[in-house]
Amino acid sequence: MSAITIRPLQASDHADWRRLWTAYLIFYEVSLPEEVYRSTWERLFAQGEYEPRGLVAVVDERAVGLVHYIFYRTCWAVGNNCYLQDLYADPELRGKGVGRALIEAVYREADKAGAANVYWLTQEFNQTARQLYDRVGKLTPFIKYQRR
Repeated sequence: MSAITIRPLQASDHADWRRLWTAYLIFYEVSLPEEVYRSTWERLFAQGEYEPRGLVAVVDERAVGLVHYIFYRTCWAVGNNCYLQDLYADPELRGKGVGRALIEAVYREADKAGAANVYWLTQEFNQTARQLYDRVGKLTPFIKYQRR
């Protein structure tokens, strides 16, 4: 496999972004309306400290992975937190360093922004990803609740 390049999303990445994000959503058995795709794409390019950001992993001039991340204020530190919201690598490249490269790129962006913390969530059944997460992060004891 050729080298993995991580770079910010560009307007010309729309088709690849949509393919990768759709595959991510399908993995989690979620479908979103076109309005959400459209607003998310626009927000990824909007100016503002708290707008979501996106990076793609490229191998041989082909987008093979995607990450979205968001900075937000916290009451627990002076610096913002960074939430790594969506992470996806094409199935044929899993275990080849794409996910790790994307996570490490978010770590670098968070460090540049002075973020106090970087964290993410995954579902308990996502064993393949959790093998990577156990190497690049620390499992916390938190349990997530949300509004009914």
